Amino acid sequence: MAAELVEAMNMVKSFRVSDLQTLLASMGRSKSGLKQDLVGRALRLVQTEYSPELLKNVRQLYETRFPKSSAWLAARRPESVPVNYPALNSSPRGTAQGTDYLNNIPKPVPPPAAEVKLVPLPFYHNLETLLPPTELIAQNSEKLQESHCVFELTQSQVEQIRNSSELRPGMKSVQVVLRICYTDSIGVQEDQYPPNIAVKVNQSYCHVPGYYPSNKPGVEPRRPCRPVNITPWLHLSTATNRVTITWGNFGKRYSVAVYLVRVFTSGELFNQLKHCSVESADRCRERIQDKLRFDPESEIATTGLRVSLICPLVKMRLGVPCRVLTCAHLQCFDAVFFLQMNEKKPTWTCPVCDKPAPFELLTIDGLLSEILKETPEDVEEIEYLTDGSWRPIRDDKEKERERENSRTPDYPVVDICVPEANGHSPAHSGTNQTGKPGSGGASAGNGSTSAGSGGGVVVDLTLDDSSDEEGGGGAEDSEDTDDSQDSPAPKRGRYDYDKDLVTAY
Repeated sequence: MAAELVEAMNMVKSFRVSDLQTLLASMGRSKSGLKQDLVGRALRLVQTEYSPELLKNVRQLYETRFPKSSAWLAARRPESVPVNYPALNSSPRGTAQGTDYLNNIPKPVPPPAAEVKLVPLPFYHNLETLLPPTELIAQNSEKLQESHCVFELTQSQVEQIRNSSELRPGMKSVQVVLRICYTDSIGVQEDQYPPNIAVKVNQSYCHVPGYYPSNKPGVEPRRPCRPVNITPWLHLSTATNRVTITWGNFGKRYSVAVYLVRVFTSGELFNQLKHCSVESADRCRERIQDKLRFDPESEIATTGLRVSLICPLVKMRLGVPCRVLTCAHLQCFDAVFFLQMNEKKPTWTCPVCDKPAPFELLTIDGLLSEILKETPEDVEEIEYLTDGSWRPIRDDKEKERERENSRTPDYPVVDICVPEANGHSPAHSGTNQTGKPGSGGASAGNGSTSAGSGGGVVVDLTLDDSSDEEGGGGAEDSEDTDDSQDSPAPKRGRYDYDKDLVTAY
């Protein structure tokens, strides 16, 4: 036990950053940080959680990094330290050992190939494995290599393909697909194409997904690595099918596999989600109350959480609110649009926080579904309260529209743009904002009438309460008006208006 622990720690110290990250990720640990942090984290992992599985992962990484050294180390390892290799993924190799070559120590046998596991895909359900993951072996030192594989379909498999429904004209729902990934036995592998890939089935080239153009400057186009449908080029009989893969040999190892699958549409996945993964409204309220529960150690008390009713994907009102169980936020996105986008371009990332959003962790928010039914279309945001209730949030424009529709202004309005029937401006002939009767309207009455025909009202801004008292009653005002008609017109300066008058529109 002690010898194995020391051996594993020495192996970890010789790992590269990529090896350390792979080891930590396989054991569920964080793989971020500098190399010295990763080494320390891996050493603590080996010391505190030592297990046969951990030792196997460390040895596999070490033998991948130092194949010759690992063989020599296996030969020099004491007999008390057992060697456990993973199970075979293909036909077993020879187990006979070679002749003794050093101090009567038998020559070590190369370790068997590790089993490669491909990640399950939500839109593809594996029915049968036609060709298990098999490594592409370079035949020479050329950069462009060709690898061949053959398989046959049984009569029942042929009938499954022929009798399946059509997703669209010419495409069956039961297909034979080819998948390629890195040759790595640690964890599950995602689809990954080698450079310069080309696939030929029975002497006919089949379509391989191309590159997606990038909208960001300086970012290279990205190729979506997904299963390749080779059904249209197969012999739908018991005859042998031959697949030729052309690939670029640039130092990385790849494996190829062939499966018989059932392909789902986004609508079928949505039906699965709707029937199997809906979070009840009561559970959603408990989640909200947990987030808003008072924390005595926190200096800031949260009394509400705002949630938008607009989908972040398409900027439209949510139809079926959906979120990821592992995400901390309450903001939802539309389930239908999310599945449709991943059907065309599979990324499976949360549009709110950019964290992984696998189909198995998606859930429909039952509480927000009820809120969407109860709120009108013009409500775009709500606020969750501490007791689990909610209230709609209306913006300033909506409040202004409601105030205009109710015709009950919050402040007094004086309209001086339209003259009254007697030709007097309301600012002079009516009651002013202070409640005192105005009396200066007659002195400017003619001016206001003439200006009113032109679309404005002439207001004498030099009048005040003292001029009202000196003017006396309405009779004196009329006499002043007559005198003003007989008097000559005032002299004008460089401007078109009188010195003491302004025009209000």
